[in-house]
Amino acid sequence: MISPAPRQQQRIHKTQMKHSIDPKVDCVFKALLGAEENRNLLIHFLNAILGDELDSTIVEVDILNPYNEKETRQEKLSIVDVKARDDTGRLYQIEIQISVYPSLPARMVYTWASVFSKQLKKGKNYAALKPTYSIWIVNGNLNEAKGYLHRYRLRNDEGKELVNMGGIWVFELPKFHADRVTTEQERWMKLFKDGKKLDDINLPEWMNTPEMRQIMDTMKNFSDQEWYYNQYCSREDYLMEQATIQTDMKTLQYHLDIETRSKQQALKDVARERKQKEAALKEKEAERQAKEAERQAKDALKENEAMKAELARLKGSDHQG
Repeated sequence: MISPAPRQQQRIHKTQMKHSIDPKVDCVFKALLGAEENRNLLIHFLNAILGDELDSTIVEVDILNPYNEKETRQEKLSIVDVKARDDTGRLYQIEIQISVYPSLPARMVYTWASVFSKQLKKGKNYAALKPTYSIWIVNGNLNEAKGYLHRYRLRNDEGKELVNMGGIWVFELPKFHADRVTTEQERWMKLFKDGKKLDDINLPEWMNTPEMRQIMDTMKNFSDQEWYYNQYCSREDYLMEQATIQTDMKTLQYHLDIETRSKQQALKDVARERKQKEAALKEKEAERQAKEAERQAKDALKENEAMKAELARLKGSDHQG
């Protein structure tokens, strides 16, 4: 499919957006990158994110799971990632992740492996496999590594690549800091990080591109059209609820860990106290045994002295006789 040409002129809004819209909310995210009318945005995004990785610029894409308004109107939207294939056969899976949890890295690997492995139908040769790129925009810190971009590939300990089949690209928004945008990748990251604060009437200079203005048009639809805004609020509430549940679970786990550590410490204290009591009893027993031995030694000494005295007396009696 040939992507539609990007809009060249800024749409002039007569009225300001009624509501602030966060492009990180999944329904907005998918409308921006997974809708057929915004296919040029997906192409621009992929080239910006993977430009230095790909051996050729992406010029065409086929969206494999397009944003479907009919499904969302019936509240059946459950697939919130974007999957696409370019004209060379390379595959892409893009997802926004609001919260971070312990099993998220495993989910990232599983998702990449699932998209990669589904390429081959029965009887096809492994040579037909194409590189697959899984791109995650994460509104949290996945690990303590520095920098906001992390690329994960199939490599050995020496850095030698086993096979060039793409990989997993993770962008951590909290680690992104760029007051002055110098690349298209930074422009997209700044959009996802600061997009909810944007004023569509007075856009900052870094938003003054055809793609970014097209993005604002889509976001304005979510703001100003009642059904879209209701959908947005529903998804935002759901995500907030999920984030709250995860926070509550973390808090509960934290308190459980504290309680467990307290119980473990209490058991250690009891064990230590028992050992101390046992040691004190052993010390007292040793002291008692030492005193008893000393008493017995003294008694033996007295008895010995008494026997000596008796012998001396008997000898004295014999001499007198």
